[in-house]
Amino acid sequence: MSAEPATPRLAWGLTGSGHFVRETLALIGRIPDVDLFVSRAGAEVIRMYRDDLGRLPKSARVFRDTTASAAPVGLFYQGVYHTLVLGPATSNTVAKCVAGISDTLATNIFAQAGKCRIPAIVFACDTAPEMETEAPGGMVTVYPRRIDLDNVARLRGFDATEVVETLPELEAALARRLAWLNISFS
Repeated sequence: MSAEPATPRLAWGLTGSGHFVRETLALIGRIPDVDLFVSRAGAEVIRMYRDDLGRLPKSARVFRDTTASAAPVGLFYQGVYHTLVLGPATSNTVAKCVAGISDTLATNIFAQAGKCRIPAIVFACDTAPEMETEAPGGMVTVYPRRIDLDNVARLRGFDATEVVETLPELEAALARRLAWLNISFS
């Protein structure tokens, strides 16, 4: 791991969703001063979609879900991050966040961001009764369950948490947050 950064960074949690994962990785590559927190499922998805983290900026740090206590979350208490982006976020991750369960790197950073009053943007995957999404073999139609849709609605009520449903909404929310912080976003 490199030395601690001099200025606050953006933390990005990557879960086990393939929903716009390639586009999300490309977006992350445009952000200055970003740290990527990759869950075990997130690492599997990156491999399934035959992608890698090669598009990340050279200043990016990557933390993988390899410790039982999710040790990298301690950085949230040290003022290292100004914002958390979680996404694409699976229905499992969203449900755990809503229930207060923090047993993966992704859910743990969401919990710690909340405890540290760090604003979060969540790119939820299962947001409509019928959706088109990319699977490793191509596009598929999925039908999120009522519980999935209800959990997304509940997450919208969390303090300092913005839930977005589409890639353009994610990019716009990120641009607004970075502009508010006076950080340029290419």
